[in-house]
Amino acid sequence: MGLLGRALRRIRAGDAHLAWARLDGPQILALTSRDFVDGGELARLHAGEGVGANVSPALAWTGVPEDAVALLLVVEDRDAPLPRPLVHVIATMHPLIDSLARGQLAHSTPGVDLLAGSLDGIGYAGPRPIAGHGVHHYVFQLFALDREVGSIDEAVGHVLARGRITGTYER
Repeated sequence: MGLLGRALRRIRAGDAHLAWARLDGPQILALTSRDFVDGGELARLHAGEGVGANVSPALAWTGVPEDAVALLLVVEDRDAPLPRPLVHVIATMHPLIDSLARGQLAHSTPGVDLLAGSLDGIGYAGPRPIAGHGVHHYVFQLFALDREVGSIDEAVGHVLARGRITGTYER
């Protein structure tokens, strides 16, 4: 076990294709979690099905501009052995929402709409990197927008503010 992961260890999607690279704007949102610190390890509770309980971590933020119309949350694995990062969750939210409870990204709730990520599902898909591939970085990115969107591409050119926090996981 882990042979495939070791063979692919040098192959990483990287930062160039993260939503962060495409959605430029002032980095004034302070995104935090009571479940992990920036750069710290995500608990097994937050790992994907078959590895952990697949429970999304709690998130909170401040600094949303008053003129924001919507928020966009994107969680990506920048270390996936693919040409582009894997999108683990995409959510659009009402701009007055300032936090998400642990597990809240399992399904849409009032003011929070979940969109399809890379794994063809709706809702949170926790870390489940290939065993032996090394540490993966899961980048939680929040964008305050001047319009409502239905995809990452629709947010290009509409970012009023942004913030991020990164959690790690390894198998």
